[in-house]
Amino acid sequence: MAFYRSQVLVCGGTGCTSSGSKDILEAFKEEISKHGIENEIEVIRTGCFGLCELGPVVIVYPEGAFYNHVKVEDVPELVSEHLVKGRVLKRLLYHETIEEDRIKSLNNVDFYKKQLRIALRNCGVIDPENIDEYLAFDGYKALEKVLTSMKPEDVIDTLKKSGLRGRGGGGFPTGLKWEFAAKQKNEQKYIICNADEGDPGAFMDRSVLEGDPHSVIEAMAIGGYAIGANQGYVYVRAEYPIAVSRLQTAIDQAREYGLLGKNIMDTGFDFDLEIRLGAGAFVCGEETALINSIEGKRGMPNPKPPFPAVSGLWGKPTIINNVETYANIPVIINKGADWFASIGTEKSKGTKVFALGGKITNTGLVEVPMGTTLREVIYEIGGGIPNGKKFKAVQTGGPSGGCLTEEHLDTPIDYDNLIALGSMMGSGGMIVMDEDNCMVDVARFYLEFTQEESCGKCTPCRVGTKRLLELLEKITKGNGTMEDLDKLEELSKQIKATALCGLGQTAPNPVLSTLKYFRDEYEAHVKDKVCPAGVCKALARYTIIEEKCKACGLCAKACPNGAIIGKVKQGFKIDQDKCIKCGACLEKCPFNAIIKK
Repeated sequence: MAFYRSQVLVCGGTGCTSSGSKDILEAFKEEISKHGIENEIEVIRTGCFGLCELGPVVIVYPEGAFYNHVKVEDVPELVSEHLVKGRVLKRLLYHETIEEDRIKSLNNVDFYKKQLRIALRNCGVIDPENIDEYLAFDGYKALEKVLTSMKPEDVIDTLKKSGLRGRGGGGFPTGLKWEFAAKQKNEQKYIICNADEGDPGAFMDRSVLEGDPHSVIEAMAIGGYAIGANQGYVYVRAEYPIAVSRLQTAIDQAREYGLLGKNIMDTGFDFDLEIRLGAGAFVCGEETALINSIEGKRGMPNPKPPFPAVSGLWGKPTIINNVETYANIPVIINKGADWFASIGTEKSKGTKVFALGGKITNTGLVEVPMGTTLREVIYEIGGGIPNGKKFKAVQTGGPSGGCLTEEHLDTPIDYDNLIALGSMMGSGGMIVMDEDNCMVDVARFYLEFTQEESCGKCTPCRVGTKRLLELLEKITKGNGTMEDLDKLEELSKQIKATALCGLGQTAPNPVLSTLKYFRDEYEAHVKDKVCPAGVCKALARYTIIEEKCKACGLCAKACPNGAIIGKVKQGFKIDQDKCIKCGACLEKCPFNAIIKK
């Protein structure tokens, strides 16, 4: 075994990879070789560190130097200064880690100090394609414990006592779901991992598969033992090539080590895994649609009951959980149900991973104990709203969730609180919006997505979401009436009550929540024919401020439709009848004399 004096961890998540981290990793290896210190320095590609806003990220241990926005051309200096001369390169250090003459621990940085990483425990820590590193971090010890010292019912009781609920959106108790399948008398049962993460802006499950795929494999094997299944499938969207590749590598390694396949750990337990690629249909995140897709059918949901735990894949008892749910299970087995149940709130135990995005300073992946408030996540971990803008709303739960306002910022995050406010936890998307967002347009955006993704099987979703979208488009174009607002609300409630599956039942949530909390914006679009945020193009109005105008004529030259009239040195104004709302004048004016409202 080789011993190294330093380790260079290069983020290999999708975000950093898209910014060139693969080239940075190769540059480190090449530069280290030039200095003849390749036997002293180990370069490791890891999963996501979480602070995606700062990518590409490189961390050098043992100092814990957190370098951000690293470029290939920075690597020679980093190697020369830090790895050869032993001098930390301050210009690339994340500013929050600099504390006088020492480097502050990442655990004391605002982004990390309120986090508790359970599902993400190994992401950014280990090489996801090296099973030995996973084993070094207690990997497969939970499976060993289960197979050698626990009965299947003991495993299920442990999960029930832990209070773990499904992290895919529904929040159903995991142990109870497993118990249903375990009680079914059938020689063939299946375990499925739902990695079809389709919410816009969500990347929690992808990051776990990219950074710690063995945790999911181990948990699925534990699930197979608990319910009596010998075959599992990971259903993952083909748009996640890095996740798919690393997962397949991990499956191959687990087979090689005898941790998948026949007679695992000489206990007589057989279990194997296969990957099934999805084509990116949002509806296949619904469990029965996912099952149909694996079976080679069109991805459309079935009425329930029967539930998959009774009759699922090929009519056999089947358990389906998402990636994050599985990632928690090995830790629960190792540390015990009481430990996990001590984290979170009374009805929502443990932690939750969120993909924090939108108008937020620290875009990235966060994992916090249930009960953490929205304010803590947005302002303390997320760093608040950039550019001095005012917070307006936060969307939780993606297209299936709702928009919450400033008055809800002190709400503890858990399943029941968010549902009570008209939103939901969902799989974990959290999109922050500021004063420049139009809430009517936000509702229209999400309805456009869900209407496009509807499988068309049931009329409420197929036709209802189309009608909702038409009403929203009518309002954003300035043609709406007050009666349309009543229609929006009534139709939304009908769809929620009658749609076949979760996609249709939750599709109206963005409409209902924005109508409830931002009705004044809807009324401004209808009554005043104005978009207060200046987003809806048909309602935008460009105006020249006379006091600021220098009468230079640049705006008139830029206007493609001759809507700006006047003369140089005398002044200009905009003919609103001719204006096509393109914004060319606003972009061209160097004096901030044109406003959009």
